[in-house]
Amino acid sequence: MADPWLTIIGIGEDGLAGLSEASRKALRAAETVFGGDRHLALAEARDRGCPWPVPFDAQAVLNFRGRPTVVLASGDPFWHGAGAGLAEKLDAGEWIAHSAPSTFSLAAARLGWRLESVTCLGLHAAPFERLVPHLSRGARIICLVRDASAASELARWLTARGWGASAFWTLAALGGPRERIREHRADRLAGDLAGNPIAVAIEARGAQGIPRSSGLPDDLFVHDGQITKRPVRALALSALAPRPGERLWDIGAGSGSISVEWALCGGTAIAIEAREDRAANIHSNADAFGLAHRISVIPGNAPEALAALDAPDAVFIGGGLDIAMFDAVWSRLGAGTRLVAHAVTLETEALLGDLHRHHGGDLTRVEIAHAAPLGRYRSWETSRPVVQWSAVR
Repeated sequence: MADPWLTIIGIGEDGLAGLSEASRKALRAAETVFGGDRHLALAEARDRGCPWPVPFDAQAVLNFRGRPTVVLASGDPFWHGAGAGLAEKLDAGEWIAHSAPSTFSLAAARLGWRLESVTCLGLHAAPFERLVPHLSRGARIICLVRDASAASELARWLTARGWGASAFWTLAALGGPRERIREHRADRLAGDLAGNPIAVAIEARGAQGIPRSSGLPDDLFVHDGQITKRPVRALALSALAPRPGERLWDIGAGSGSISVEWALCGGTAIAIEAREDRAANIHSNADAFGLAHRISVIPGNAPEALAALDAPDAVFIGGGLDIAMFDAVWSRLGAGTRLVAHAVTLETEALLGDLHRHHGGDLTRVEIAHAAPLGRYRSWETSRPVVQWSAVR
């Protein structure tokens, strides 16, 4: 299309004065202007204004296809804004965007922080646990929050988890005449804040973050004893070789510890677990690590539970493997897919030996012993040996 019918405009607290001439021209020509009440007021467009539907639904905008329409968003519409959600439903020639500085850019500029070294998160519609993978001593984080009450809740959440000494800034109405920035200590933030902060900046101080290495301590997970223990889990993850954006099938997931550590590397995991109590543990662990958006729990047994799933980049089978399950799984895998299976019984160990002979890969037997009391002395307490087979389809 020669002239896009939709213009997506990022608007700041300085309103019309901060917009480019192209943005103002699009606003003047628009029959309909979508935005929140604050956006419509800043753009002086309430006479043609159409408030965003709650919950957000892009179809409300698409209903005006072919007619001059403007969508207003805060700052950069493609950073935690409506821009991408609209653009992916349109052809390239149907829309154009004029972005303003994002809230993250403005906050970093006020605090003098290098934006490339800052973690930027949208927590206005997400749980605070999304912070968990990013919290470490000295980490700088800027996050969007819903309102002043949410900022106070976040300070209490940090304090309860050992991060109360963190520096905590509230930043309201950035870029406009009502701009206000206040510095606090998270555990000394008294009551609800006045106003409506749209951003919170944190410089983390206090507790230790979760380690970045594979093989997190077992006591970080909720489990009933059915968990791939720390040293063996580290070996499994090394063989699975997680990469950002990849998908894992975690079959017989137990506590979901493999799924959690895979997701911490930037991938997504589908945890298949037949027992309801263990599926509940997986949900709890995903929530606690802020990974509920990356881990899906499928009740049931393989291979039946795999029927409707998209193909994975890697598969982990922690136990219960038999030849029927292997054939069903192996036949679903594309070239280059990695598979790791563990065995603790002689029968499954024999099966892995046969699979290694027919399909190659690596076959490893792991025996681990820990020092434990024996009367007045200490001795080695040996865990069951684990056989690991890893192969690439």
